[in-house]
Amino acid sequence: DTSGNITLANPAFRAIFAYVVELEGRSLLEITRQPAMHNTLKKTLESREETVEEMSVLVPEEKHLLTHWVPLREEGELLGAVAVFHDISDLKRLEEIRKDFVVNVSHELRTPVSVIKGFAETLLNEGDALQPEKKTRFLNIIHNHAERLASLISDLLTLSRMESGAMELEPAPVNILGAVTRAFRLMERTAEEKGISLIPAPSLADAPQALADTAKLDQVLINLLDNGVKFTPAGGSVTVSAVHMDSQIKINVTDTGIGIPSRDLPRIFERFYRVDPARSREMGGTGLGLAIVKHIVQAHGGTVSVDSSPGKGATFSFTLKKA
Repeated sequence: DTSGNITLANPAFRAIFAYVVELEGRSLLEITRQPAMHNTLKKTLESREETVEEMSVLVPEEKHLLTHWVPLREEGELLGAVAVFHDISDLKRLEEIRKDFVVNVSHELRTPVSVIKGFAETLLNEGDALQPEKKTRFLNIIHNHAERLASLISDLLTLSRMESGAMELEPAPVNILGAVTRAFRLMERTAEEKGISLIPAPSLADAPQALADTAKLDQVLINLLDNGVKFTPAGGSVTVSAVHMDSQIKINVTDTGIGIPSRDLPRIFERFYRVDPARSREMGGTGLGLAIVKHIVQAHGGTVSVDSSPGKGATFSFTLKKA
């Protein structure tokens, strides 16, 4: 009403402001504890014109609201105002994610492009004066960064297809041990070069078939194995095991690597999130592998998780439906 007291509130308003008690007859300021909201009501009543404003509230946690205030009149007499609150917190969060994504992509692309440009210019300007071994070293650097750029673009396109819903799955019964064996074969050389053992646990032989897209499952296993090999010192191991659940199979990829601090665990599957950015880039990581794993597993109706502590390795787990 014109005094700022609530005369009617619907369930959605109560949900937004986490109220279960009676609201009618109490002031808007008392209920929301938001002076900005009270001031907007006051402005609407004084101007007798519609007002649209975006504001943040902290009840019980931070929410972003798009508010629309309309003067309520009857035969020229001002009776109060009707306010509509749209909770746009998810939209705001997605907008922030989009901004962060653009910033991260720009940052990730800038480094290899700068390196390629710098060494290519050196070869063009001083090519004749450079010793053959130095030329070869420069060309190898250009090639390595071009490879990293290609990997990044490939991962970005994969992630984009997944998030747009364009990824088509062709689920079929898959033998888990067979899938792990294929992934081991592809990672064998990389693991040998680092002196790391790839171990199939006995539980894989007894695992029932999973319902999965074979190519996508291979991609998940390779990404997780690659991650384990990268962050495990020489002499360590990466083990893949399986656990029977009611209607699902849980697959664990366990390494004896450097581990992950607890503060980083909640964000480990985010795009471009790295526990040690410098080290990850040095090893050729794009920062998108675990995000791709998460999307593929969720598209199969499964879940992903991680259990780790610094210096004690990490276990990445995902679930699939039984065939």
